[in-house]
Amino acid sequence: MIVKYGGNAMKSLDLRRAVAAEIAALRAEQTVVVVHGGGPVIERELAARGIPSEFRAGLRVTTPEAMDVVEMALCQLNKQLSQDVGHAVGLMGRDSDLLRAEVFDPTLGRVGRVTGVNADVLRALIGAGLTPVVGCVAVGPDGDALNVNADTAAGAVAGALNEGIVFLTDVDGVYRTYPDPESRAAHLTRAEVEGGIADGWIAGGMIPKVRAALDALDRGAPFAVIASGMHAGALSAAARGEAGTRITP
Repeated sequence: MIVKYGGNAMKSLDLRRAVAAEIAALRAEQTVVVVHGGGPVIERELAARGIPSEFRAGLRVTTPEAMDVVEMALCQLNKQLSQDVGHAVGLMGRDSDLLRAEVFDPTLGRVGRVTGVNADVLRALIGAGLTPVVGCVAVGPDGDALNVNADTAAGAVAGALNEGIVFLTDVDGVYRTYPDPESRAAHLTRAEVEGGIADGWIAGGMIPKVRAALDALDRGAPFAVIASGMHAGALSAAARGEAGTRITP
């Protein structure tokens, strides 16, 4: 299983370590690969250097100067998460061409779209009993780093390994009547997701989340789960099918 981890849950050290402990426990039951972003950490490091943040359509405009800070911040977080999980190896996309990408839109700067995953590296680590922890910096055609969206990178890894994926986010799943907890959809098909967007009950910030899940399915993942990473026990419950929203083709 691929676990996409990032966002608000990373703001709390205690919660981050609780999630890491769940990842370690899940590893005893099945293959686990962690793919992470680090928006809050990146924001902090950019602000400390007086580099402004700008987003367009949810993507960070990444100048060469900002790219250096993004890579530095994610590398540090990558090693911290690997230590938290234990028996893990932290990797960035530059390592053995793990994540290959192309420039997404020149007006966004060093922002990339993942075009390939070196799955053999991940399989080798898994075979050695280690958990790969992958930070979302890819290598571009020119050999330089590209900033890639963590959700789509995680989906690409899931597709390359033909594994399901859990997107840990700040909500408990997809609701038919948000925020009524009784309206959480335990399971949705692709057609139901597209219908939900068209009918308006999937809206706002949930749309990019379900789009990331559908992208993972397009790349070869057998299923994708959108679940909360904001409280202990959420990942374990999502892996058992007892929490979140599972999306299938």
